[in-house]
Amino acid sequence: MRLRVLTAEADADDWPLWRDVRLAALAEAPLSFKSRIEDWHRGGEERWRARLAMAGAHNIVALLRGQAVGMASGLPVDGDTGELRSVWVSPEARGRGVGDLLVAGVEAWARSSGATTLRLAVLPGNEPAMTLYRRHGFGFSPELGDLLSDDGARERVMVKTLR
Repeated sequence: MRLRVLTAEADADDWPLWRDVRLAALAEAPLSFKSRIEDWHRGGEERWRARLAMAGAHNIVALLRGQAVGMASGLPVDGDTGELRSVWVSPEARGRGVGDLLVAGVEAWARSSGATTLRLAVLPGNEPAMTLYRRHGFGFSPELGDLLSDDGARERVMVKTLR
């Protein structure tokens, strides 16, 4: 198993891999993400390249025997906070440490970027994800996450202090 960092460099051909893994994640686990698969079918190559080209972003794919089996992103929020986003592991790779490798990869990026805090938002009811994040030292924050529906449901915000 290895992690591959994806870039938007003109000579890199990473955007199709990112697109394929992201669409697989949204199709397989639609209730785990705020984004919907139909939101990502518009825009073509430019939109996928733009996602990889976000300033300071760190996009990784986990490869097992050459096949993409997971993904995660790290995004800078401000000078000392990073955000873990878009974590997904394919069903056939679950239970093999892929999620741990992805979270650790984004945490290493955050530390090397000078972040002192790493945060994330998780949808209520996504117990497997919350278990993964707690295992890596994240705790629930009193901060309110984004509003998800008219009934008042919100994302759960989790934070980890980086030493």
